Amino acid sequence: MSVPASTSSQRNVVFVDGIRTPFGKAGPKGIYADTRADDLVVKAIRELLRKNPNLPPERIDEVAIAATTQTGDQGLTIGRTSALLAGLPRSVPGFAIDRMCAGAMTSVTTTGSGIGFGQYDVVIAGGVEHMGRHPMGEGVDPNPRFLADKLVDPSALVMGNTAENLHDRFPSITKDRTDAYAVASQEKYDAAKKAGYIADTLVPVATKSAAGWGLATEDEPPRPGTTVEDLAKLKTPFRPAGRVTAGNAAGLNDGATAAILAGEDTAHELGLNIGMRMVGFSFAGVDPAVMGIGPVPATEKLLGRTGLSISDIGLFEINEAFAVQVLAFLEHYGIADDDPRVNQWGGAIACGHPLASSGVRLMTQLSRQFAQRPDVRYGLTTMCIGLGMGGTVIWENPNHSDYAGVKPAGTTETAGAAK
Repeated sequence: MSVPASTSSQRNVVFVDGIRTPFGKAGPKGIYADTRADDLVVKAIRELLRKNPNLPPERIDEVAIAATTQTGDQGLTIGRTSALLAGLPRSVPGFAIDRMCAGAMTSVTTTGSGIGFGQYDVVIAGGVEHMGRHPMGEGVDPNPRFLADKLVDPSALVMGNTAENLHDRFPSITKDRTDAYAVASQEKYDAAKKAGYIADTLVPVATKSAAGWGLATEDEPPRPGTTVEDLAKLKTPFRPAGRVTAGNAAGLNDGATAAILAGEDTAHELGLNIGMRMVGFSFAGVDPAVMGIGPVPATEKLLGRTGLSISDIGLFEINEAFAVQVLAFLEHYGIADDDPRVNQWGGAIACGHPLASSGVRLMTQLSRQFAQRPDVRYGLTTMCIGLGMGGTVIWENPNHSDYAGVKPAGTTETAGAAK
């Protein structure tokens, strides 16, 4: 019996470009109250293609779109339906994916793995969450054994309770610290917005409401001018005299993200931008009752695989589901609360966290920060994940002089090591 020739080849995976809709507040008064979730994804995909005219749509091998609540206008294999709605050729397949808050991150790592193995050349990966139409947990039916057999602590099913539990594990992370961090996130986001950095990552979205048509051009959640004194007055809904409030946590939001990934050789072939190269990724499980600590073991695992150390990381994009979760990560690595490498443009506490979409927001911002910072070689995107997980991706800056990527045809240099 003959053995078929292998069609696989290991290759570098690059992040070409990313985009997102402005993020809205969930609920009847939010900017997307009467806008479909799949239409948000379609808008992001179409903007990606408009911004990258060198990419023939028929060269796209896959569309992977994540949603935490896969029902209604977020259901029906949304990767495929959004590809069709966006006008991609019918030959372009698609699928849906779910890893709660890390949905878009997993869309990227899953399709990126296909690129690295030589089975895809170009993909679109992203995520969407319309928490106004589909609140987290809508329609779910958790197996009663989770509680009856004491597989998880009851608090594990309420993310705000898990954040309070994390405070218990890290008594040095006080409410004063989390409030101060939250205020800094608002300030950094506002400064980045005024500098024009945020607008560069957004696609305007037409919206419809009872008042007529509108145009969403900026994020709805930010609260510029927030002070520590303001946050000190907020209620602690998850525990009497607790520490987690609406001010030091991300809100309930609507929005979508999308990104183009490619093999580095394909990016050179088509003349596509190379925003950054994927060095590696890792996911790890933790006790669901303290899910916010997830980024720590995920990062530890990945640093061990790549041979890098935390000191090699020049930029961090950490999803701010809760301030305590970010500070637990920083405290583990001995990084100051106000370290300038961390969330340079603010984070989800300011701009919002539409669950499954957020991973690509982190990547899009890091890619643009790399373009501004050729002195930084490596950056990291990381996030905690509901039900007790964490995910981390390390990226390399192609603008750095020691970039280990593939050189364009015609040069004599070869790819270096990832370390």
